[in-house]
Amino acid sequence: MRQSRRGQVDPFIVMDVMEAARSAEAAGRHIIHMEVGQPSTPAPLGARKALAAALDQPLGYTVALGLPELRQGIAGLYRRWYGLDLDPARIVVTPGSSGAFILAFSALFDAGERVALGEPGYPSYRQILRAMSLRPVGIQTRPEDRYQPRPHDLPKDAQGLILASPGNPSGTVLRKDELAALTSRAAELGMAVISDEIYHGLDYGAGFHSALEVTDDVFVINSFSKYFSMTGWRVGWMVVPESHIRTVERIAQNMFICPPHASQFAALAALECIEEANANLSVYAENRRLMLERLPQIGFTRIAPPEGAFYIYADVSDLTDDSLKFAAEILDRAGVAVTPGLDFDPIRGARTLRFSYAASTAGIQEGLDRLAAFMATR
Repeated sequence: MRQSRRGQVDPFIVMDVMEAARSAEAAGRHIIHMEVGQPSTPAPLGARKALAAALDQPLGYTVALGLPELRQGIAGLYRRWYGLDLDPARIVVTPGSSGAFILAFSALFDAGERVALGEPGYPSYRQILRAMSLRPVGIQTRPEDRYQPRPHDLPKDAQGLILASPGNPSGTVLRKDELAALTSRAAELGMAVISDEIYHGLDYGAGFHSALEVTDDVFVINSFSKYFSMTGWRVGWMVVPESHIRTVERIAQNMFICPPHASQFAALAALECIEEANANLSVYAENRRLMLERLPQIGFTRIAPPEGAFYIYADVSDLTDDSLKFAAEILDRAGVAVTPGLDFDPIRGARTLRFSYAASTAGIQEGLDRLAAFMATR
């Protein structure tokens, strides 16, 4: 059977690390998971109760853009978080943020067009673009810029730009004036902007701003996966300009029919569970404190300032030039799963690692103890 060239995307390495960790666990080992950006907490209790209550009624197709009451609820979140009064008609509920990216790329770009993105960055941006016959254009960002692109970095021959704040893997945040400068420069160059804001709410003092605070000419993507601890529920959303609503709706109708009905019920209830979500945030804050205190003592001294999300991105060029091999060694000898930087930066990633601190505090403490013992004997 023939295979398409566009289907030959790179593997998502963190998923390979997860599989290696699962195999080790199946063999009887206890593994500390610092590789995946997945909260260790369940979906909010209110969300689980709402779904249980809904199971006795038919759960079928919803309208393609999502339950109207959920779209209204998300608009309320934008009022609380940013003081923005959004028309719920501009909000599109999606099958996770991944579904949102597919819809955004389909609505904005034609095959062969170029889309710029900062590196290091979320690896699936590149692979989804390639699978859709689009051309990712990496921007090599700098530590002194908090691994975020600057207006003068934007290529003049690209049709699109992906921004991420907080970034994955860096956890760094774009300030409001930086968002304004980047979106303004993109407009000058005729670039459509997609702002990935999936980690909003996971803030440790730097604050967070939506690109919608500085422009309406943007696609903004978010999800219930991170702040609301609902990764496996596969429900996200996207805010689009009024001019693109019908285009996105037609694509969504044909690609997905609708987001999962059950997950939408749960997501609507989750919007009222802010106290529980903030309690989870306090755990991440303590985990972050432990990581920032102990990782330099252990030997990981070159780290990006993690202002949001739940990641530490470390330059380990003084320790290795093969992060894939190094991560495998850490898993084998220390029983700690971490992610090689090759997932995030195809040029410099062989010299970086990402540590997630989304696990329980007890798990993070044990993982750090194991890393310390490993590094002491390396």
